[in-house]
Amino acid sequence: MNKLIFKRTHEDAIEPYRANATDSGLDLFTCEAKALDPGETAIIDTGIAIHLDEGYEAQVRPRSGVTAKTKLRVQLGTIDNSYHKSIGIIVDNIGKRPISVDKGKKLAQLVVQRVALPEITEVESFEQESDRGGYGSTGY
Repeated sequence: MNKLIFKRTHEDAIEPYRANATDSGLDLFTCEAKALDPGETAIIDTGIAIHLDEGYEAQVRPRSGVTAKTKLRVQLGTIDNSYHKSIGIIVDNIGKRPISVDKGKKLAQLVVQRVALPEITEVESFEQESDRGGYGSTGY
């Protein structure tokens, strides 16, 4: 997939772009302002819809600067190739104070990837069972 086709669903939408030519993620911007109280979750509109080729998905991911410098957490989101509506950015205010997100804020990034669509097969057991731990068993 060499081209990402998009359309604006809001007049204030900002075209996604790469800050550097080799970045894997395209920056996503808000097209609306939103205030979040402590503990609140919201979906902030980008005003952008995309068309993905069959066999691809897009992931909405946090930007490291937002995570490192604020108490606003961008949640992961998956966009299937059949979804053609405006992309929303799911955010949580994990802080103790209200947070205001301005319109036009570079808030998340969009990464497009191939997706495997394996056939699902149930079995009674695996040829080789795992005896290792998991969920932090090797330390954290």
